[in-house]
Amino acid sequence: MLKVGDKLPAGTLMEFIEVEGGGCSLGPNAFDVEKATAGKKIAIFALPGAFTPTCSAQHVPGYVAQAEALKAAGVDEIWCLSVNDAFVMGAWGRDQKTAGKVRMMADGSAAFTNATGLSLDLTARGMGVRSQRYSMLVEDGVVKTLNIEAPGKFEVSGADTMLAQAKA
Repeated sequence: MLKVGDKLPAGTLMEFIEVEGGGCSLGPNAFDVEKATAGKKIAIFALPGAFTPTCSAQHVPGYVAQAEALKAAGVDEIWCLSVNDAFVMGAWGRDQKTAGKVRMMADGSAAFTNATGLSLDLTARGMGVRSQRYSMLVEDGVVKTLNIEAPGKFEVSGADTMLAQAKA
């Protein structure tokens, strides 16, 4: 399992982009994790699924609300990561008003999530393999902090914890 001091695993995440620019075409675009994190400080938070209750009511809204404070604390980007496809993540981002604040990164086949060792098997609940709920602060691709939630909990991976860690 991924731990503080580890380099993020190699992989590709997808992001649905609605506005063409910066070399990105409209629609789902692939981003190499190593290249996307190089030279940057990124707050990444992961959750079990788009449009799910805790994720939609607390987790994403907290990061949207704290986006400016996180950037003021030196965070270059904020990523929301979920095992959903890029179209779902894009629709959820519109619903949560994340534009310009939080990048909604899709790990559709759970390849990156499995490589981190932070997957969660919710097959018995009809959801398949998902991500555990966690947050981490990554600098130049290396994990500096990692906050993994206990099953069914939302206590340590929220934006307030991340903001305190980014300021430290």
